[in-house]
Parts: sequence; structure tokens; C-alpha cells
Amino acid sequence: MANKSDKLDNLDIQILSRLLNNCRESDRQIGKAVGISGGAVKSRIKKMMKKGTIEYFALKIEPPVLGYGIFYIVVSGRDSDEILQQVKLVGEPFLIVPCVGGVTVCGIVVKENVQQKIELAKNLMKDVRVLTIFEAENPGMNSNLTKTDLEIINELMKDPREKIEDIAKATGLSTKTVTRSIEKLQSDDAIQFTLVYEPTKLEGYIPHAILTWITDELQTTLKRLEKEFAENFLQRPFIAKNQIVLFMHSDNIFKLDELTQRVREVEGVGSADLFIPKRITFPQKWIFNAIKDAQRSPTLHLMYQTH
Repeated sequence: MANKSDKLDNLDIQILSRLLNNCRESDRQIGKAVGISGGAVKSRIKKMMKKGTIEYFALKIEPPVLGYGIFYIVVSGRDSDEILQQVKLVGEPFLIVPCVGGVTVCGIVVKENVQQKIELAKNLMKDVRVLTIFEAENPGMNSNLTKTDLEIINELMKDPREKIEDIAKATGLSTKTVTRSIEKLQSDDAIQFTLVYEPTKLEGYIPHAILTWITDELQTTLKRLEKEFAENFLQRPFIAKNQIVLFMHSDNIFKLDELTQRVREVEGVGSADLFIPKRITFPQKWIFNAIKDAQRSPTLHLMYQTH
């Protein structure tokens, strides 16, 4: 049994939530928002890292920003390592989340011909139960990255919380250039300064995701969902073509079905499925490869539109 001191409290969850949405937010800023000192925030983060609740800080980049396509596949009844081996025959893994009940959610990054790769994935997974497979693009996002931005991203991959002065030193760029670039990256909806946490170590809380299929206008439905469920959000919802994924937390296993049912009843939601993650990984190899390719490009700006 876990010690009482091991259990997270509401302040820990608030801190975790803020870091999931923007891990570059300073301890002082977080403290101001949650009502404690920056020093107290720092010590709570250290404690969560020591315990393994926070595994590492990460930069999550939507593949279209770097000129790649992405699709998601949700399968049942197979070991996630086995699925990963099959995924690698199609493209690079972007996200792997084995869930309670033998379900695994995978995001797969591909260079081109997304629909063709989806068909290939379906053929490879013939002996696996595929629950859903869909291409995902973030609607209406534009990115205009320069080679300087890519150099800074490359450095931030090591530690997304790295101080501006240290990034400037490592890259040989001025602090002004680094500051400007980071501000630009933070305002880009397709780039997220976040973290990877260990779901099984959120003592006292159950993180879960509700995948919704939307029948109405996306932003209108999102506003309805935010109005109704904002207090349950662990991090900002993720929007794909006609899906909204809600990342939530609850302190009671029995509330999960009730929450999912309430989501289904929101106007504009066609259907909703509940997923309880056992582990979350964001393989980053594809980002390093994409940056290498982009740095070889003769153009200074890399303009990608995701729509």
C-alpha cells in the first residue's frame, strides 16, 4: 500500500496540469496561479520527478509542422511491443499508449501517401482487432519555421525547460534571437511544451482520455465541452479532423462511465469512447530525422500548412 505522503493532492494535480499545458512556465508563475510560493512548486515538482510520476519534460510537435502526415490506429488484444514492431513497417511511431482492457492507441508518422500507408497498416494488422483507424490533421494551423527555429528546437529536445541563456550558449545564438524564437514556438498551436507522466503513479487520481467523434462544428462543440468539463481537464483537449480528445482526471473509478455518458450527451458529440492509459510514450526519433532533412533544405523558411 502507498504511504499517505506518496499520494498526490489537488495542488500536485494543478501543478502537473499546468506543466502538461506549458512546461516552460516558471515555478513562480505556477505558484502564483495555484496559490503557493515558487519554492514550494519547485519542491513538489522535484518530489514528483523523484517518485517517477513525472518521467521527463518533452516537446510534442504535430508532424504536419515538419511536413509529415500522421494517422492514428486503435487496436485490441495485442501486446504493445508487438504492435510497435508492425507499426515500424509503416512509419515512425509518434505516440504509443497501452490502455486498460488490452487496447493500444498508436500515432504513426509517415512521409507521404497517408491513405496508402493506412491501407498497408490495415493489411499488417489483419490478425489484430482494429477498433478505429483515421488520418489526423490539426485544422487551420500554419507554421513558418526558420532554420534558426529548428536549431533551437533541436536544443530544446534535450530539455524543454532549459534556460534561455544556456540555449544561447549551446547554439551560439543571441539571447534575443532565442527569446523571440521560443515565443514564436509557444504561440504555435501545433507545438506543445509538455511532459510525459506515469499514469500508474498518480496515486489517488485516475487519468483518462475520452475520444469523441464530432458531428457539429469543431470549435463550437469544443466550447460546449470546455464549459461543461473544464474542471476535470488534466490538459488541453487535442483536436483532429472530426475528433476531439479530452484528457481528464477523476478521483473515483466509478465516475468515469458517468463522465463519458455526460460527454456523449453534449450537443455536437456523435459518440465517445473511454480510454484509461497504463503508459504513455512519445518516441522522438522522427523529430530528429525530420529536423535533419529540413536543415538540408536550400530554403531558409519551412512553411507548412495543416488544414
